[in-house]
Amino acid sequence: MRVLALLDGTLADPEAPLFRADDLGVMRGDGCFETILVVDREPRELGPHLDRMERSAQLMQMPLPEREAWERAGQAVIDAWPWDAEPEMGLKFVCTRGIDGGDGTPHGFAMGMDVGPDTKRKRDGGVEVVTLDRGYPSDLMERAPWLLLSAKTLSYAVNMAALREAESRGADEVIFTATDGVVLEGPTSTVVLAQGRKLLTTPPTSGVLKGTTQGALFRAAERAGWETEVVDFPTSALFESDGVWLASSIRKITQVRGIDGTSIKADGALHTEIAGLYESNYQG
Repeated sequence: MRVLALLDGTLADPEAPLFRADDLGVMRGDGCFETILVVDREPRELGPHLDRMERSAQLMQMPLPEREAWERAGQAVIDAWPWDAEPEMGLKFVCTRGIDGGDGTPHGFAMGMDVGPDTKRKRDGGVEVVTLDRGYPSDLMERAPWLLLSAKTLSYAVNMAALREAESRGADEVIFTATDGVVLEGPTSTVVLAQGRKLLTTPPTSGVLKGTTQGALFRAAERAGWETEVVDFPTSALFESDGVWLASSIRKITQVRGIDGTSIKADGALHTEIAGLYESNYQG
């Protein structure tokens, strides 16, 4: 199922051509994007997602259409989605730098996509992960901002290659590590640990995306009396913690059950509590 809207709020045929062959998003992956979970017509963390998209565009020195245009296109998709048949949707905002040799006008759209069975399987059953070296130290972002390490760009070839590597090793997901041993993030997720009644995640200064779902979880956890900390931690912490999760918009809070072929703590009651904290943000 697909629903496509342009930034003026008009719907378009999702199976018809939309991009020119010389669009820089097609030719170079030169653009940014966000994916938002929408449940029963209500988008989750829309503001933080748009904030992050604006930051990505700033890091790329790329003009971005005004926020109202994204909100308008997103609402058009939400209004056209068959909610009786599909109670959840992934709402994707995409913006490219425009055409090669053009005047710099960006090209954007919003598209709604159904949540697939593999995503639901990972949510419900947890995942096995492998750790993969990302090939740079955790302090590289500050020394080399032109690498766009904390921007959500369209250049996801490496991320997808990492997931294929995980699959070839019999795993579901990846946790990237830095050359200095610091845990970074997943290809499409944020890593969260539990140590006692404290939740931890890696700071964006280490070259990871600022997590929107992780932010929602921490917000709820703090209300419930948990401690939270945004801090670097070593790979060994993955095996020593009381629980490990991958937080992402569409997969929500996914429990990690094993890492590099080794089982880790994956308490069902704790997972239910953590997932419930996240969901509490959206309950009346």
